[in-house]
Amino acid sequence: MTRILAALFVMIGVSLAQAEEQHMTIPAQPPMPEAAETGMAEVNGIAMYYALYGDAGDTPILMIHGGLAHADIWAAQVADLSADYRVIVADTRGHGRSTNDGSAYSYERLAADYLALLDHLEVDKVHLVGWSDGANIGFAISATAPERLASHFAHAGNVTLSGIDPSVETNEVFGAYVGMMGADYAKLSPTPDGFEAFLGGVATMWGTEKSGGMEALESFTVPTLIVQSEHDEAILMQHSRDIAAAIPRAGHLVLKDVSHFALFQAPDAYTQAIRSFVEAQ
Repeated sequence: MTRILAALFVMIGVSLAQAEEQHMTIPAQPPMPEAAETGMAEVNGIAMYYALYGDAGDTPILMIHGGLAHADIWAAQVADLSADYRVIVADTRGHGRSTNDGSAYSYERLAADYLALLDHLEVDKVHLVGWSDGANIGFAISATAPERLASHFAHAGNVTLSGIDPSVETNEVFGAYVGMMGADYAKLSPTPDGFEAFLGGVATMWGTEKSGGMEALESFTVPTLIVQSEHDEAILMQHSRDIAAAIPRAGHLVLKDVSHFALFQAPDAYTQAIRSFVEAQ
């Protein structure tokens, strides 16, 4: 019995160590699958990169990446979801392959870009999967054009600056993410030497209080799932609970053993969470 208990303790220790390692690293994503279509849409004074995958399903899934990132971070999710859905990804204004016209970044402006992209693609309504800034863009669309959203899977977003964990500024994992995105920016951007200025512009948006705040959520009509990671480096758990409580009939899902970067760290579980929510609509 003593040996069995000792073995169990070892197994539990290994399991805990693996969980800790999972949320403290950011694995590289696989290459994107082959797209059915890619292009540069001329919207709101910029050229916006987009890519389409799959052709099944009545309502497409639009996936919006987080700040500093680009469409290709969704590789694992796109490979899976495109078997049963038409999937749309894009590079947000100034991110990845998309250009910026010198305009300051704001979630309202970025939301307007995505709505213009849907117009360009002649898509009336989508299931929106938003991660981090992508979730915040989704909140802006829910406020201004709810008729364009069939649902919103909102992971790691915030609606007030008080929802941000101040320790994120010195967090090593988040710092590693910024470094990864800097390297990707140099490879993808039409202005490959401009990452420092780009980072400054996005950081200014991060530090600007959002219009409407928590009260604006009370009028939302889009079916919404607020998704929070157990070990999120950037967004406070209570803030996610408050958002879910403020949006009528919203759900709240906590992803275990992962951080702000759950889509990288546990791609299969992340995709299944998306599937379960979308299929429930």
